[in-house]
Amino acid sequence: MTLDISSAPIASDTTDHAPPDPDPRIRWTQDLSASLVVFLIAVPFSLGIALATGAPLTAGLAAAAVGGIVVGLSGGTPLMVSGPSAALTVITAGLIAQYGWRATCAVTVAAGLLQLLLGARRVARTALAVSPAIVHGMLAGVGLTIALAQLHVVLGGSPQSSAVANLLALPEQLSGPHPPAVLVGAVTVAVLLGWPRLDRLPGRAGEFGARLAKVPGPLAAVATATALALALDLRLAHIELPSWQPQSLVPALPHGSLAGVLAAALTVTAVASVESLLSAVAVDRMSQRTGDLDRELRGQGLANLVSGLVGGLPIAGGAVRSTANVRAGGQTRWASVLHGVWVLAAALALAGGLRRIPLAALAALVLVVGLQMVSFAHIRNVHRHREFPVYLTTMLAVVAFGVLWGVGLGAATAVLLALYRLTRAHVDVETGPDGSITVHTHGPLTFTAVPRLSRALAGIPEATEVTVVHDGSFLDHAAYETLHDWRTGHQAAGGRVSLVTRRQDDEVLDPDGTVRTGSSPGPHRCRAWTPWVGHHCIEQQEDPHGRLLDGVRVFQQHTAPLIRPELARLAREGQTPSQLFLTCSDSRMVTSMITNSGPGDLFAVRNVGNLVPAPFEPGAADDSVAAAVQYAVEVLEVRSITVCGHSGCGAMKALLDGVHDERTGPPTPLARWLRNGRGSLDRLRRVPAEFADRPVVDLVEQLCITNVVQQLDQLMANPAVERRVEEGSLRLVGMYFDFATAQAYVLDRATGTFSPVEARTEARTEARTEARTEAHAGAGAGARPDGRADEKLAERAGKDGRVPVDGGEDGPQLAA
Repeated sequence: MTLDISSAPIASDTTDHAPPDPDPRIRWTQDLSASLVVFLIAVPFSLGIALATGAPLTAGLAAAAVGGIVVGLSGGTPLMVSGPSAALTVITAGLIAQYGWRATCAVTVAAGLLQLLLGARRVARTALAVSPAIVHGMLAGVGLTIALAQLHVVLGGSPQSSAVANLLALPEQLSGPHPPAVLVGAVTVAVLLGWPRLDRLPGRAGEFGARLAKVPGPLAAVATATALALALDLRLAHIELPSWQPQSLVPALPHGSLAGVLAAALTVTAVASVESLLSAVAVDRMSQRTGDLDRELRGQGLANLVSGLVGGLPIAGGAVRSTANVRAGGQTRWASVLHGVWVLAAALALAGGLRRIPLAALAALVLVVGLQMVSFAHIRNVHRHREFPVYLTTMLAVVAFGVLWGVGLGAATAVLLALYRLTRAHVDVETGPDGSITVHTHGPLTFTAVPRLSRALAGIPEATEVTVVHDGSFLDHAAYETLHDWRTGHQAAGGRVSLVTRRQDDEVLDPDGTVRTGSSPGPHRCRAWTPWVGHHCIEQQEDPHGRLLDGVRVFQQHTAPLIRPELARLAREGQTPSQLFLTCSDSRMVTSMITNSGPGDLFAVRNVGNLVPAPFEPGAADDSVAAAVQYAVEVLEVRSITVCGHSGCGAMKALLDGVHDERTGPPTPLARWLRNGRGSLDRLRRVPAEFADRPVVDLVEQLCITNVVQQLDQLMANPAVERRVEEGSLRLVGMYFDFATAQAYVLDRATGTFSPVEARTEARTEARTEARTEAHAGAGAGARPDGRADEKLAERAGKDGRVPVDGGEDGPQLAA
């Protein structure tokens, strides 16, 4: 059984943002409490897994104790609790049936040695490359197999040798059930499912139920069923705990072909490793800790080695115990270690009490666990990513043929599905009202799509105007030759052909070539260039911190290697930005994106409303912005200061709503800060700013652009800014960014209007070209050596009212 890690960060790539460690005594208390909770879950769970495999029940307790102690001390994920795994149940049962119990222990030892070798080779991350659809399909198949087997025990019978045999024998078993076993099993299931819902009872019953629900559900279910069996004196089969004999602790070599034994060891290794590593990543995400996956794999190997030597089941990291540990407040690896100690003590001291547990109760417990491994959340997630065929194939194959064949068939299905998607292309032909024809191609155009493409092109009449629009996906040589050969022939017959590569803004290409439009809910809708919206086009994570670390992981994996040399240079030489960029704190404003800048280019200051507090503003004085401006101007010696507003600014809306008004009540920090915008409101009444090429949308937008002009004026109240501007070594720039159109505007100080960046850039280029021409002409006619031509150039380049920088340096590089 595993946890959903579809959005979990890779553990060793993340930074530990967990809260600081509490006082050692508190930490020990929390670990002790958590270990007891996990112990109460682990005992019935371990006994149930051992029962399902057909191993001695003491083997389940031995594996739980070894997993807790050995992995707890040596593993790389401190809060994960290891022990007998439900995912290994079917594999272990098959090994016991084929080779016997002692030989199965030898296979467990071999699997542990292989895990130690893999951990030493640091290949733990390779296990995470398995498709989630295969993993969840395998777990669902194992869960169904377990449930079918244990249903026979709950009905009072015995399980058959395979899931198919259990399914075929079920009608006969249902026709003659054993009533006491059915009663005990039904009570166990009812308590197990109803226990977490006790707090939903009305009134005081709910309060009492909430206190009862703190007892682990599996313990409560087994205890209730055992008490019922004892009270009614039901004639039932009970668990048997054989004493540990020294000779039973020595593994025996399996009898059979070497290839079969090796395949068995590799299967146990693969399933246990993948299960443990996926659970480790999920536990790290839950606990916000940093884990070492290679160390975790070595810890799992050592535990399997020891478990096999002492007669225990194969071990893997588990979701049930680990989740309970995290939720119970476990702080360190000692919670897992103590849980193992308690399990060992129970196996030695409480054997008499454990022998009173009915087999039907344990079987019902494991039956429920098996059914819960078929997770509808996983099915929805797999279906959303269009991999349900892989999931279904894996699940059914595991039930029918076993884990090894199931995983193999699931992997083959995944490969075939990937090949289908890579070779699937759609070709649509549309005829316009004027007789022109448009051919739309969607998906990769490879040699497999050539017949479909050729048929579509062959049906186009001669001497027509045709536009072939490709969506930008892959185009191989065969498809390229087909298109261009057809174009040559069509043009020779008097037609016209245009080949265009374009994707519509509202079109999203599914992996199989299906084009979907709009933004309605549906399959994955990411476009390749937009990593910022990744969390909007996949399943939302409940934990924003996990989503943040997901982004950090992507940065570390893809971006960090590319910019590391430049950041290393900046670390050595220090920052030397040429611009101070002052803008709003709005999360939609990505300064590096709209200015096409990188590390070290901009000294950024952000606040609510992109305000520059004026000196001695009554009731609103703030020195933080002034300090940043002074540092940028005097220490960093920036050559440009840009104040950038944006559309839909919440601060401007609040100003218009009067949030800053002193008469509305005691001022809040936000109200005091917004008083720095009173000058913008006054300017809005007197001389509102306008756009050069369009009217303002509403009063809020007009205040947004007027505020930019006002903040530029208030910047001049800073003595350092004023001095540098008068010297001609600093220019002030006003800018506005409209989110809806992704359009930047720059302020013309002479007219007080904002113009689109493209138009401003073209006008400035023309002006500078003309100025340089005149300057060269003046120089050729005997221009004076005092630089008058350069003055004329500077005057023309500065017609927008801004003071130019010496040397003609540009301001922020605006991404048009």
